[in-house]
Formats: sequence, C-alpha cells, structure tokens
Amino acid sequence: MASWMGHGIVCILAVVAWATAKPTTNNQIDLLMPDVQPVVNDTYLCTPMQVQEDAMYITGFVPHGDMNIAHHILIYGCEEPGRSTEGEAWNCGEMSSSTVEQDSKYEQAQVCASGAKIIYAWAMDAPDLHLPEGVAFKVGRDSSIKTLVLQVHYKNVKSFLPPLSKTDHSGVSLITTLEPQPKTAGVYLMGTGGSLAPNSTVFMETACTYNDPMVLHPFAFRTHAHVHGQVVSGYRVHDGQWEEIGRKSPQQPQMFYSVTHPGMTIQPGDVLAARCTMVNNENRVVKVGQTQNDEMCNFYIMYWTEGDQDVKDPYCFTPGPPAWNWSNFGSELGFENMPDDISLEPDTKQLFKQTQKMIEDAEEEFDNIDNAIREKFMALLGNLDMNGLDEQPEENEYYPQEYDPRMYPSREEQRLMEEYRYREPIPQRAMRDFGYRAYDDMEPWMAGYP
Repeated sequence: MASWMGHGIVCILAVVAWATAKPTTNNQIDLLMPDVQPVVNDTYLCTPMQVQEDAMYITGFVPHGDMNIAHHILIYGCEEPGRSTEGEAWNCGEMSSSTVEQDSKYEQAQVCASGAKIIYAWAMDAPDLHLPEGVAFKVGRDSSIKTLVLQVHYKNVKSFLPPLSKTDHSGVSLITTLEPQPKTAGVYLMGTGGSLAPNSTVFMETACTYNDPMVLHPFAFRTHAHVHGQVVSGYRVHDGQWEEIGRKSPQQPQMFYSVTHPGMTIQPGDVLAARCTMVNNENRVVKVGQTQNDEMCNFYIMYWTEGDQDVKDPYCFTPGPPAWNWSNFGSELGFENMPDDISLEPDTKQLFKQTQKMIEDAEEEFDNIDNAIREKFMALLGNLDMNGLDEQPEENEYYPQEYDPRMYPSREEQRLMEEYRYREPIPQRAMRDFGYRAYDDMEPWMAGYP
C-alpha cells in the first residue's frame, strides 16, 4: 500500500493472472478471474486489465462473487501493474515459505509496480454500486490509472481441489462511458496496524490531517474488519468540531453506504479520524494481518472532486494498539467535543467500552521492562549510584584517549547504560519491546488489504 505505511505486514500468498477487457452491451466491461484454481486458503489472486482508451469513465460496479468462497474483491488502479505478461500467473503478495512452496510455479510481484489506488471494494455479498450523476472514476492513458487490477482473496478453496476441481471467474462488471464527467471520484482509505489483547475490548484508532488543496465531497463510506469487529466509525474534525461521515457494523454486508450527512465537505486542514471497536473473546493475541485468523481495521471514504483533480496520497494509517491511539495525535482532535456514540453499534444500540485492564497491563509491562533493564545494568556495574543517569553524558565520557578497561564500562555495559538513559517514547517502545511490529504490520498491505 505505499510510502505512508512504509513498513511490512503479514505474509500472504497471491497469484496474478492476466485478463483482457471483454466489451459487452450498455458500456459494460467484465473484469473477471480467468478460470483460476487456487489451492490454499487465504490465497490472493490478481489479474490486470490494460485500459486501451485515452480516457474512460467508470460510473458503476456490478460484483460477481460468493462470500462463502471470496473474503473480498478489490479493484486497484495502477500507473503500472506488478506484472503485465499476457497469460502469465504470478504471486502478488508475501506468504510463509511453506505455502509458497505449494504454489512455487508462480513468480512473485506486487499488485501495482507504481501508483496504487483502490477504487472499489466488495465483501459479504454486497450489492451493485452506482455513483451519483456526473461522478466517475477516470481511467486510461491520459490519467494516472492506466491499468486496472482485480484482486480476489479466496478464503475457502475446497471447491477447487479434487474431486470437484472447479475453476473460478469471480470479478466485477464495470459500467463505463467515454463521455467526460464533470466530477472525479476517489477513495480515501484509513486503517491501523496493531494487535488485540486476549479477552478484551480494544479501540483501534487512526487520524490524519487532510492537506491536499482540493475540497472533497464524501458521498459514501465502507467499513471492513474481520470477526472481532463490532463497530467502525469515521469522522471529519473541523476546528475541533466532530461530524460523522459514517458508522456501521462490519458484520453487515460490506458495501458502500450513503454518508451520515449528505452534502458535507472535507476542507484542507481538516482532520480525518476513524475507530474500529474490536471485541476479542479468545485466549490469544490477534494481530492485524491478511488471513482469516488475523484482523483488519479499515474505513473507506468515497468522495468526488470538481474537475479531474484527485488526492495525491489517499491513505491514513497508524501503528494501532497498544502503540498508538487518538491521544497520540494531539489536541487538534478536539477531545472535549468527541461524540459519545463512536462505539455505539447503530442497529443493536449496544455501546462498547474499552477494557481498562488491557491499558493497565500494557503500562505494567512497560514498567517491568524498565525494571529488568535496571536490574541487568546493576548486575553488570555493581552498586553504582543511578542518580544523574538522565543527564546527558559529556563528550567522549566513555572513550578517553587512553582507554583502560579496568576503569571504564565494557561495550555491553555502555549499551545497557544508553538503553536505560535514552528510553524511546512509548509507541516505539511498544513496537520494539513487545514485538508487535506495528509499523511492519502496515505494509500495504497495499498488496491486498480490503
């Protein structure tokens, strides 16, 4: 998913195959899997379609998928696809070596070699999507999207194995026109990395300042999480005032729904904030990742802009819990005006509250880490007075011109002293000391996050 996140995520197998555009009646183009046959659960298959026209406008999407087989379907817009050899299949993501071995006939490449943008997402048997009048995704040689890439995450491959040995052609029919449209559609995607503590209710939160010059007009939103997700909410914060973009249970059909306040706008300088309320009743830590046993936290904003302008970097990702929450963003969020119903599930009216014990356990663990370092330090250096350790050392304090190992700490002792003296802020400490790999867990992910 790109520079923002710049850091790796969970390993996933993906296979990419080539498909050509199949023009049908009523300006419809079918972008379908070319009778693929995945053999491993949680396989990601991709197939690209080069846009031959200078400019083509997509005004609607008709999905062809079965939620019992496909976990999600995505359409990426790419400046350049990961691979473009017609008729060739390859992996477009990472996976454990044992699984790659099973599909070793496929070479590996990214979904997009450059310019990755998500323009459509489907899950849980969501229905057709038709954009408002005059709004369209512009694709073609005269746009930044020169190739469309279909991705299907296969959660159940039983029907493709013997004795059934079926093939699959899931995908999406694109409703298109060659007539220029006055408004350009786009998708702004928000999400987090992180993990869920066992037997806890956790808020996974993200927030970013919108800095592009054009005004965004959000008209639809979509939520995505796996089985632990209860509520996903998104907001625009303008001058400290919160306005809801959308709020939905991700256990409902994961379609694009109309925004809560039609006609709202997102201005340069506004803050976009999203929260996924998760309930983990399992006796294990659940991390963000791309398999069914992992979790995800995503909030999609579908918007339009005047003319053919579009957002340069339409992503907002944070490390997620326990390393990051809204308090890390700062006072610009206007916490005093935060709505009370952010974690209120709209249909059941159930209000979820974060587990306080999880927060206390995280703080206690940090204290334990500090104490462990102090004890090891004391064991190495003896009963040294620790007063003044927080002061900056003088230049060359531990490296005099005449180094005498009997008088000065060893390199291991120096390392421990420096570690004790210059402890990192809590988010970095969480990622290093807890091993949550929060930033690593956010690599797009763009290789296949729904």
